[in-house]
Amino acid sequence: MIDHKVWRLRNRHRELERMIRDEQRKPEPNAALVQDLKRRKLQVKDELFMAEAGLVPVSIRPSY
Repeated sequence: MIDHKVWRLRNRHRELERMIRDEQRKPEPNAALVQDLKRRKLQVKDELFMAEAGLVPVSIRPSY
């Protein structure tokens, strides 16, 4: 299960890198799109780190 998740996250990370690179190569890249793609790539990187380390993400619960 974890190996599949790591594989999926690595592929998603590579896909986002490609999308960022393709957008930045355009004559007039969409800065907002590049920023969003970079944010998503960082989220995937964090998930990948946790999956590789065998950690479970901590959900943030609202305090009442």
